[in-house]
Amino acid sequence: MRVSKRATGALAVGMAAALVATGCSSSEGGGGEAGATKDGAITIHGVQPENPLVPANTTETGGGKIIDSLWTGLVEYPNNGGAPQNALADSIETKDSKVFTIKIKKGTKFHDGTEVKAKNFVDAWNWAAYSPNGAANGSFFADIQGYGDVATEDPDGDGPQKAPTPKVDKMSGLKVVDDQTFEVTLSAPTAVFPTKLGYSAFMPLPDVFFTQKPEEFGKKPIGNGPVKLVSWEDNVSIKLTRFDDYNLRDKLKIKDVTVKLYQSEDAAYADLLGDNLDFMETIPTSALAGEKYKTDLGDRAMSTVTPSTAFIAFPIYDKRFQNPKLRKAVSLAINRQEISDKIFFGTRKPADSWANPLTPGAPAGNCSVCKFDPTQAKQLLQEAGGFQGEMVFYYNADSSHKDWMEAVAQQVKTNLGINARAEGMPTFAVFRQKINAHKMTGLYRAAWQQDYPDIENWVNPLYVKGGSSNDGLYSNSEVDAGAKAASGAPSLEASHQQFAEVLKKVDADVPTIPIYFYGQQSGHSEKIKKLELNNVGELDLSSVEL
Repeated sequence: MRVSKRATGALAVGMAAALVATGCSSSEGGGGEAGATKDGAITIHGVQPENPLVPANTTETGGGKIIDSLWTGLVEYPNNGGAPQNALADSIETKDSKVFTIKIKKGTKFHDGTEVKAKNFVDAWNWAAYSPNGAANGSFFADIQGYGDVATEDPDGDGPQKAPTPKVDKMSGLKVVDDQTFEVTLSAPTAVFPTKLGYSAFMPLPDVFFTQKPEEFGKKPIGNGPVKLVSWEDNVSIKLTRFDDYNLRDKLKIKDVTVKLYQSEDAAYADLLGDNLDFMETIPTSALAGEKYKTDLGDRAMSTVTPSTAFIAFPIYDKRFQNPKLRKAVSLAINRQEISDKIFFGTRKPADSWANPLTPGAPAGNCSVCKFDPTQAKQLLQEAGGFQGEMVFYYNADSSHKDWMEAVAQQVKTNLGINARAEGMPTFAVFRQKINAHKMTGLYRAAWQQDYPDIENWVNPLYVKGGSSNDGLYSNSEVDAGAKAASGAPSLEASHQQFAEVLKKVDADVPTIPIYFYGQQSGHSEKIKKLELNNVGELDLSSVEL
């Protein structure tokens, strides 16, 4: 649920949206050994990851931000929001947007010293797609020919029957050509496929991964990125250090990074003010009033916008929330402008579309239930047969969500007469574990930080049956069919138009509720002389100078 980084630079584009050789190396972009110092350390804010750190099984930002630094993929997304460019890929070529020949740069290494080869991608992708492995991001490989042979579905959802064991464990659409080359054949032409390849689901895995249990590997992960893991103490810290054998263009200028795992953003902010924390990505709401954070931090305060949206999600597997009229009523009862003004002091924009407007292909203003209309909300609630009992709005209490979630619950209570309240769960990890287990008993806070810059990423993972982040188990066969057709459109323009039509069907069902578009206020310590944020607001470690 987030984007990889990385550096800015030129992109040479081939036909059919293929990414081709850029000729970049460690000597370009200022990332070479000459620009690196031999010491220097920073401490940055983080939260406990939900799961051990396996790229294809990480769908949340707590672990995702670590993975984005531990690994480097085939392509990367420039900090300035520009078009994807090659990273580990030397070239990605296609004549028809169906068969792709991918060549990787020679001589790059994993943190255990072994060379990154084409087979490390093919083996990793096959492992992730093979449904018995249970990788949360397995559905990202649905474009590849043979995916249906390795991924089987539970015939009765979460019922007593189990999904049948697939007949094979490798996709027919993946073929190793040589150590630096592999071929990918898709089920249908998919113009956006090269854009997706910077997302962490598509990262390579070292040979040693396949000799261990995934959870064992994930506690001591071995990646191929600019930093490697030193240690991980649950709920305390994750320690990283520069990988000196890294030879791509975003090598670190500092040596060590400690990710301190906080249970309170206010506590983290106090450490930032006391120069005990060097970077905090999101300033707590308590410091936004009157732009207090600007007074506190001076020129160390930063403000930007990111392609991220806050939602309220429904557990549609709970029969109480299966009537779309009820879901529409809740959405129409929420005054998004009031939340933006009174809780976030104008630093967040009320959401009015299903895909964030900063995303390529995203249509603006297409959320018909994002307006505030308590009269229509009451009528729809009546038509839905009302709501019996308590409606609880859940959130993770280790980040600044209490104020706005309580405001949402109060608005629903006032405008619909429902007995509504907000309740915090202690940590993000605990919160996400209950969501992934499909055991939520009320509505809950959600957010989507795009994994790659295309509208497809705002539909397939969220609203298609079996999507990696379709946490509420929403299902609409028309949405599934429309999304499949849009994904296989021959051009990005045609794909974007078709996805816009799919979102009209999503709008009619309201499986989630868009609340606000993120604005991001960040801060850093006096120790840091220079830094850059990537295109989703995360700290680009390779940019940090002390």
